[in-house]
Amino acid sequence: MPQVSVKGKLIEHAETVFRRQGFNGASVQDITSAAGVPKGSFYNHFKSKQELAAEIVRRYSDATDFTMLTAADDRPAVERLRAHFAGQAARTKDTGVEFGCLLVTMASETPTAGDEVGSAVRGSLSEWTDALADVVEQGRAAGEITSPEPARDLAAFLIDAFEGGALRGKVTGDADASMRSLDLALGVLTR
Repeated sequence: MPQVSVKGKLIEHAETVFRRQGFNGASVQDITSAAGVPKGSFYNHFKSKQELAAEIVRRYSDATDFTMLTAADDRPAVERLRAHFAGQAARTKDTGVEFGCLLVTMASETPTAGDEVGSAVRGSLSEWTDALADVVEQGRAAGEITSPEPARDLAAFLIDAFEGGALRGKVTGDADASMRSLDLALGVLTR
């Protein structure tokens, strides 16, 4: 079995540290301690904590499962959207509802985390919004989605409802808060 590189260890453990402590609460020392590597080795691989955090956000976004959103899935658009978000909710449950979604944790700290992290968060949200907007348009074309609002606005609304519920779940420990919020938001699509 190949040995994990120092950079790999830093990346592997940084997501957990950022998720649990937030960007501002996590120090380079916290990250290197969690990874079991010397603090000085951090700067051999990353110029800053911001650079590492931006990479973690991009990796998190890249690992998002969009397969159930594809038109090849013959379920109605609203069902595909719900299945996608249910997968996201399960992902958050797996890593600890009390720590929430990494994307919302980092998004809440972008004003103080710097441009590099903010850019990664905005890019992730934009890609997610685009993927959902495509499904909204498909649902509209099939007559399943009747809301006259722009598809990107509806997609952003779904994300906002879901992530807002995830934030509530983070505070209360309610693993189902994000899906309850999402289900209410999905109702708007067919009104």
